Amino acid sequence: MNKSADMMWVFGYGSLIWNPGFVWADRQLARLDGYRRSFCMRSIHHRGTPENPGLVLALDRQPGTGCDGVAFAVPPESTVVTLDYLRERELISSAYVEEVLPVTLRDGRQVEAVTYVVDADHVQYCGGLDLQEQARIIAQARGGRGPNSEYLWNTADHLEELGIADDELRWLSHQVRCLKGTA
Repeated sequence: MNKSADMMWVFGYGSLIWNPGFVWADRQLARLDGYRRSFCMRSIHHRGTPENPGLVLALDRQPGTGCDGVAFAVPPESTVVTLDYLRERELISSAYVEEVLPVTLRDGRQVEAVTYVVDADHVQYCGGLDLQEQARIIAQARGGRGPNSEYLWNTADHLEELGIADDELRWLSHQVRCLKGTA
């Protein structure tokens, strides 16, 4: 019997990579086609406030692109508690939409994974901001879970540790350090 077939998979592309917050039985590098990782969502809770929004990463639908991240296999006995946790964490303002999408694991297997993508019609969606503006916002924003810059740096550092190249995040990480005087 294929034990991984009994698992619920969750695709992480941002903070879930370095802070999943749930029990998992397996973790694999994975790719989601048709979406790109982008700072395209204003954060008014975790990394900003309604008066001074920050930016968080989201999966923005864009044909012809792909996003490399991590797929987590959740054991059957943890599925319900994991979904409850993820929905409380990710759907705090309904700017993300929960979808089950096909991801390709690094070993070539394809699995269906719970994935949180941005709702481009939501008021918090801000796709198309240039990188300089993103850096400026991230350098000064702070929310309930701390500085927006910390979120960027944790994500960029963990992607690099995993060997996942993301030139925009690398550039933003350096630029925000310069703006904050920590470069």
